[in-house]
Amino acid sequence: QVQLVESGGGLVQAGGSLRLSCAASGRTFSSYAIIWFRQAPGKEREFVARITGGGGYTYYADSVKGRFTISRDNDKNTVYLQMSSLKPEDTAVYYCAAPRSAYSLGSNYPEDVGSWGQGTQVTVSS
Repeated sequence: QVQLVESGGGLVQAGGSLRLSCAASGRTFSSYAIIWFRQAPGKEREFVARITGGGGYTYYADSVKGRFTISRDNDKNTVYLQMSSLKPEDTAVYYCAAPRSAYSLGSNYPEDVGSWGQGTQVTVSS
């Protein structure tokens, strides 16, 4: 399994940008897909984006497609979520996660996650 730590959250005005980072430990990082989820107050945790271990495939929720970009640098054991054109409805705690098994394509469902980061707060003001 990999251990994950998010950073980069903060307060930003609507229309602004933020870049989140997910730093991982473990020599097998490049074998794991990484998924970003988010959870707003009073709502269920929802899928945002995911990227395969080699970075060749990316998937996005419809709500963020065209505004968010997921990428990874396996030399730095880090996955990034570049968020642009932010909206107040993007306000949430953002979590990065890894599936239970290496070489998995990952899943959009929280119940399939094997490892979670601690989360980072993103607040978008109107």
